[in-house]
Amino acid sequence: MLHHIVMWKIKDLGVEGDKAANVAQAKALLEACSNLVPGMERFDVATAQTGLEATFDLVLNSTFTDRAALAAYQTHPSHVALKPFMRKVVLERHCMDYEN
Repeated sequence: MLHHIVMWKIKDLGVEGDKAANVAQAKALLEACSNLVPGMERFDVATAQTGLEATFDLVLNSTFTDRAALAAYQTHPSHVALKPFMRKVVLERHCMDYEN
C-alpha cells in the first residue's frame, strides 16, 4: 500500500474571498476527486476543527494499492483541473508518501 498525505495552509484572502470560503472550496474540489482511478483505496479530506490542535487548514489522507495508482490519480484530468485554484489559495503545502 502507498500512503499519500498532503497538508495545506490556506491564505487569508484568495480566489473565493476569505479563508473559510477558500478552505471550503478546496475541500469540495478535493472530495470530487475521490474514486477517480482503480487502486484508490482510501481518500479522506478534512479541515481543521475548532477546539482541536491543528497547524494546517486542510488535509488529504489517501491510500493507493501501488505507485501506478497514485500516478494515475495525479495525472487524472479532474485532479489536474483543481491545481490552478489551489495555486491561488495555498500559502504552504507539505506532502509525504510512504509504503508499507
